[in-house]
Amino acid sequence: MSQNSNQAVAILGRQPAIGLAELESLYGAERITPLGKHAALIDIDPAEISFARIGGTIKLAKLLTILDFTDWRKLSDYLIEHVPKHTCCIGPGKVTFGISVYGIKTNEQLIQRTALEVKKAIKKSDERPVRVVPTKGLELNSAQVLHNKMTQLPFGMELIFVATGGKTYLAQTVDIQDIEAYAARDQARPKRDAKIGMLPPKLAQTIVNLSGNNVSAMSQNEAEKTTTPGENRLARILDPFCGTGVILQEALLMGFDVIGSDLEPRMVAYSQENLEWLKSDIRVTGSFTLSQGDATEMQWETPFDGIACETYLGRAFSHEPKPEVLREVMSDVDTIHKKFLQNVTRQTKPGFRMTIAIPSWKIGNEFKHLQILDHLEELGYTRVSFKYAADQDLIYHREGQFVGRELVTLIRK
Repeated sequence: MSQNSNQAVAILGRQPAIGLAELESLYGAERITPLGKHAALIDIDPAEISFARIGGTIKLAKLLTILDFTDWRKLSDYLIEHVPKHTCCIGPGKVTFGISVYGIKTNEQLIQRTALEVKKAIKKSDERPVRVVPTKGLELNSAQVLHNKMTQLPFGMELIFVATGGKTYLAQTVDIQDIEAYAARDQARPKRDAKIGMLPPKLAQTIVNLSGNNVSAMSQNEAEKTTTPGENRLARILDPFCGTGVILQEALLMGFDVIGSDLEPRMVAYSQENLEWLKSDIRVTGSFTLSQGDATEMQWETPFDGIACETYLGRAFSHEPKPEVLREVMSDVDTIHKKFLQNVTRQTKPGFRMTIAIPSWKIGNEFKHLQILDHLEELGYTRVSFKYAADQDLIYHREGQFVGRELVTLIRK
């Protein structure tokens, strides 16, 4: 298999548009090429990507070659011929091998048959022991790749096929979302509150990345350098609706200093305890500052370089609300957002960028949006449009929920 290690293939998460917007925000649209519905090609060496800080991508792979066909039988024959040539060049040891397929007409049985034929070819070539990890569907899930240590090169080998436009991109997985680490950070925190909504850590990472402060895309050494000209400090991220501190937590882990505030003293106390727990349990270089205050009128004493937050989502609904109830809730929430944006305008300069997750209500098959989105220009903001993700696709939503989180990236005019 020929190798092109200067490009990476990203397998996107459950809502691919959000993953594409995140990658575009971090690396620029000129370096991103969508590959069908499931993946993207990144014109960057995968070794230079701090994958653990990216929330909307499930797998990161090294591009090996691009093939001019998508027929599974031909792809199978290619693997059987070329994989043994690759494994014979590594030292002795057992190979753990698996295949994942995106956008190709095939089935689980054919994939498994190909994997077993590759195993046979490897053993025939150099008598190396091989263990095949079977797919559950067309691709290996994160838990399978993680638990079978398939990113531990050279003996772990998940080969990924992504087909689009009559071509197949063949890549080898080099990193995988650490679902256990995410769960530990989410569930082991000393203070959680399901009543105010549980922001997933992966989504918190994405919100920070969309805010445009590219410390999150850098290596740890680079992240420790100042990102503010003339000041010897890390970039500071403000979350003015900090709740239990999920965004603050993820921003700290990504190399930022953080500032948090919340209307409720109880939430500030929760964030304090959670962030102290984080700093005692995991090494982080950044610092945090917390205070109680109303985001619609508070004057933050510590200067900040960006805002990343989930704002006030309004009343929680266990069933679809009546139209008049929803109108009342939306009006109240809209007023809070208007006052919040006006307050931020008074404390920032042109060019300031932020990402806020605001509520959007799914009624039937449509989402109801805050009216404030139609008046951003009047308030002094321009909404950032992404090349590969439409605004209407940037709503984080789970089936059965009535309130989604609309990701809105703004630049102060």
